[in-house]
Amino acid sequence: MKLSEAVDLIDILKVAKQYTKEALIYYGSLKEYKKGEYIFLDRSKVDNVYFLVKGTVALYKLNKHGEKRVIFVYGKSAILNEVIIQNEVSSVNCEVLEESLLLSFNREQFIELMKNDFDFTKAIMDELALKVRRLYHQLKNTCNNTTIDKQIAAKLWKLSKDNGIKGEIGIEINFDLSITYLAELLGSRRETVSRAVKILTNNKLITVKKNRFYVIDRELLLQYFKDV
Repeated sequence: MKLSEAVDLIDILKVAKQYTKEALIYYGSLKEYKKGEYIFLDRSKVDNVYFLVKGTVALYKLNKHGEKRVIFVYGKSAILNEVIIQNEVSSVNCEVLEESLLLSFNREQFIELMKNDFDFTKAIMDELALKVRRLYHQLKNTCNNTTIDKQIAAKLWKLSKDNGIKGEIGIEINFDLSITYLAELLGSRRETVSRAVKILTNNKLITVKKNRFYVIDRELLLQYFKDV
């Protein structure tokens, strides 16, 4: 894939002025990552701003017990580490879940481009604001008055929106998602998540086949976790 094609695939970059796009194409670089590789690690010095052209990656932290707590799972067109604009040290781990293609820019060059293109800068700010809102929703969904089956329903609904592919069964979440990893997404125990997944399966909202989750009807799943 050419750099110009990669830039055109990233939603945030589409709002940039023509001279900014030309500079992004000039300064940018592409790199492929395999499943299981890391793009950057928590507390490491990071020199680049990364965009996901295709594939699936996850951002996560380790708690004091060494347990993984997944914060976000990203699909194509996502910016992975805009917080690096403020500080060169990463605050999360970034793990590749499915073979991915990354578009990256040197941090300092990226900041210089932002200085000269307000629409471009605003798009970055809007993306940060959207992620803050998503974190608010995550906090709401993980509070004590939300049952685990509804938390899982909300998470699977979002994943099917961001990483879904239409199929015969329904919307396939297009990366391997084990019960263990789903538990890490929710900060819950595997056994608890397994029981809750069975509830959703029995209600014919989802089905699971070999670490692949299928949302049978997104509207019914939405209604399920919105009902009190």
